[in-house]
Amino acid sequence: MAKTTQRVRVALGEALHPVGELVFEFAGRREACMFRYAAEWLDYPRRFALAPTMPLAATPFYSAASRERPRSALPGPIADGAPDAWGRGLIRKALSGTLTELDYLLAADDVTRQGALRYLDEEGPLARTYPPTPRLAELDELRRLTGLGVEELNRDPAARERLLGSAGSLGGARPKASVRDERGNLTIAKFTSDDDTMPIEKAEVAVLKLARAAGVNAASARIELGGTDRPVALVDRFDRVAGDRVHYLSARSFLGAETAAGAYYTDIADALRAHALDPRAQLTELFRRMLFTILVSNNDDHLKNHGLLHAGEGLWVLSPAFDINPQPHRRRQLETGISEISGNAASIEAAVDAAPFFDIERDAAVAMLSGMVSTIDEQWRACCRAAGMTPVEIETYEPAFDHEETRIARRMTRARYPEVARKAAADPAARIARRTTRAP
Repeated sequence: MAKTTQRVRVALGEALHPVGELVFEFAGRREACMFRYAAEWLDYPRRFALAPTMPLAATPFYSAASRERPRSALPGPIADGAPDAWGRGLIRKALSGTLTELDYLLAADDVTRQGALRYLDEEGPLARTYPPTPRLAELDELRRLTGLGVEELNRDPAARERLLGSAGSLGGARPKASVRDERGNLTIAKFTSDDDTMPIEKAEVAVLKLARAAGVNAASARIELGGTDRPVALVDRFDRVAGDRVHYLSARSFLGAETAAGAYYTDIADALRAHALDPRAQLTELFRRMLFTILVSNNDDHLKNHGLLHAGEGLWVLSPAFDINPQPHRRRQLETGISEISGNAASIEAAVDAAPFFDIERDAAVAMLSGMVSTIDEQWRACCRAAGMTPVEIETYEPAFDHEETRIARRMTRARYPEVARKAAADPAARIARRTTRAP
């Protein structure tokens, strides 16, 4: 079978600094890729490695798809800017024929693509021509477009192009689009699906607000079209700052992991210790997120739902937390395990025992847990109400916030910090919040 070779120049940011070249080859279902840093990038005073696993050097880096990992043809930092399930589905509706991983990457709109990497030919950025990025006033129309089927989109090429242009690069499996807010900043609009039986968008906005109250650096979000039967979650993008693009890595690419599952929080901690700006602060933030994930029953914490932002001089910081989805009725199991010792059990006791792996003393970990479980007990209902959830919906989500691990957390913190328990008991609002969540 004949082999086809495609070459694409890779650049960074609005200034289009040359970074390297991508050479993509495919023959039938076989796909492979070579990336090499450009000499201009290696000589650039502000150069940095695109990922810790791709150090600055003139030697090439290779990646290839396999039967077990058919989407591994692109290097991690580049694959992070390619579409995931939702965007790939849109692209398949819009483009004919068999598509390669490079086809999916280049079909995503350059303006809204995640991260800072850009792909060029001799004439400039490679991207299909789309209408301008939609504004908030167009949310209702975008929401309608996300519900169209293949036949309807085929009959309306303008609608197909509109939807593909706004959503092509965004990850995840749920309907979403890039939208500019009232200030002109890029945001992610997450739409309610026809198949939803739970208020998923409202719950995500509520939990992101709760995370910030609990001391987690989480993305800002709000509900739009809240008075309709199809509310939209609007989440601020953190890969755009002051009009420029910020280089982004998933934790999968940060670790050089082959899949989004199978790793541990301690693996991320080890990589942060080696490559983070202010490692101690980043380790504390990661530990705090791990505790919060367990306490709110988030089991969507795979490596692609942890992100890193380049902070200059080849150093990294955790991106604001995102895609935190409480699951009231699913088995409480972590996608990213705590450590090899405890595995993927969503265990508060195992998390506290693992504190030394994050350079945190046990007493400090229990104190952190004490404040967090108190905040969640006192504020989760209020956050849900603020996101527009009804009393029935709030009660449906109660098992996500009140479960065996929260009861264990309360027992641990009351035994170690009785003054916290006395203060909470004296707070009328806290007593109301605990009325149905008292630990045995």
